[in-house]
Amino acid sequence: MPTEPTLIDARGLKCPLPVLQTEKRLAQLPAGARLVVLATDPMARIDIPLYCRQNGHDCAVTDAGDHLRFELVRR
Repeated sequence: MPTEPTLIDARGLKCPLPVLQTEKRLAQLPAGARLVVLATDPMARIDIPLYCRQNGHDCAVTDAGDHLRFELVRR
């Protein structure tokens, strides 16, 4: 049974805080763990997927209206 993803609520935080929090939390999770990040900073749309590509993690982003929702899988 898959476990619930870990959640980071970075809404209201400015670059580079959302990606720094993402990096720190992913480092604490085992391979295969899921992480959801909520962010309002438009730069997060670039920074978080770039970080994931550079480090081999899966990342999907959706626009949730007033914020962005990133669904990551640690690899």
